[in-house]
Order: sequence, then C-alpha cells, then structure tokens
Amino acid sequence: MDRSPDAPESEADAVRARYARRAPLDWRYHRLNPAALLASQERERAIAQLFLARGWRDLRERRLLEVGCGSGDNLLEMLRLGFAPEHLSGIELLDDRYATARSRLPGAVTLIHGDALQADIDEQSQDVVLQSTVFSSLLKDAFQQRLAERMWRWLKPGGVVLWYDFTVDNPRNADVHGVPAATLRRLFPQGRFITRRVTLAPPLARAAVRLHPAFYTALNVLPPLRTHLLAWIEKPKA
Repeated sequence: MDRSPDAPESEADAVRARYARRAPLDWRYHRLNPAALLASQERERAIAQLFLARGWRDLRERRLLEVGCGSGDNLLEMLRLGFAPEHLSGIELLDDRYATARSRLPGAVTLIHGDALQADIDEQSQDVVLQSTVFSSLLKDAFQQRLAERMWRWLKPGGVVLWYDFTVDNPRNADVHGVPAATLRRLFPQGRFITRRVTLAPPLARAAVRLHPAFYTALNVLPPLRTHLLAWIEKPKA
C-alpha cells in the first residue's frame, strides 16, 4: 500500500518536493565529516569485495548505469574502481544535481536529465544498474515496482543490480522510508541475491567519531547497529 496518500500526483514531482526541503549542503553527509567519510570508505570496500568475489577483476569493458546519480559521487567512485568513463551512464531528475554531476564528471560519461521511467535506455544493455539511497525516497510502492522492472529490463543476462539503501525508517525524516530485504526480494523476484548489512547507524556514527574515529569500526562489528543493505542482485543467464 502506498505510504504517501497526500503526495502530489506525480511521484517525480513528489521527489523534487522532498529534496527541496533538504539542506543544499548537509554537513552530516559531507566527506569532510569523519563519520560520513568512514561510511563511504566502508561501502566502497564492500562493493570492491563483491566485484572480486564474483570474478569481476577487470571492469573496463563493463557497462554501468546509475539511477539517481545525484552530483556524481558514486560515478566518480566507479571510475576509481576501474570502469571506463565511456561505459558509465547516470540518470538524474533534479536540475542542480544534474548540473553539478555534469561539471564534475568526464565528458565521456553519459548523463541523462529527467525521470528514470522516461529514460531511453536499451534493454539488456547494462552489466550493472546501480541505485544508492534512491528507493528509500520513493514513497509510492507502485512507482518503486515500475522502476525496479525498468532496471531489470536494462540488465544483460548475468548482469546485476547493485543496491545500497536504508533498511529501517528514519523517525526524524518522514520523507524517507527504509526498504527491508523482504521488499527488495519482492521488487526483483527473479534475482539471485547476495546481501550484507553495512554502515553504522549515522547518528551513532557521528557520536562515536567525536570520541575517536576508531569507535566507528569498533561499534560497526555489531550487525544490529548497521542501518543499510548492500545487495548484489544477479539476473539469471537463462
């Protein structure tokens, strides 16, 4: 059941409205904030481990598309991991974030400005479709399902949805809802899953690093304190 009965008619308009309510530069998630930096580094290591575990050691010929690429941070991360810029693409709805991404990324990276449901992407053209904290900002279940189905069609057989998002609600932010593992399996019923919990709960992480950065690692060994799900969702070859 949709969880936002009073939302605007278009979910894309609703997303624009939710992001407009957020601070343009939120220190909590800035990489100069030690807690945010540690979380980002942890996630990057975990993604690298997933690629290595599946035998994806040379990423230069792999094609990756990010849904909701924001200001380009994740695509820059994919460049560092070895993807070629001409094989990277991103879709971004919000004007300011698209403009920032375009200014930061190499010209060979393809960026599409608009609604992902309207994007002209060839079916079975991508090795990886990445989404990072996008679905938790989509409060209409039907919109989530339609987007998941589009993402799945864009994947080549043997390709993967690379997923990173909240699994729990944020009681201080009604504009986001956690996406638990059960929902993820409903969104991609044909997928073959590898999942792991990552990212120390951000409020706890910020409190911990004020004492010492090492406390982030010490507390993060406890899975119940991790708030995000990292998932490798493989599309069967046959």
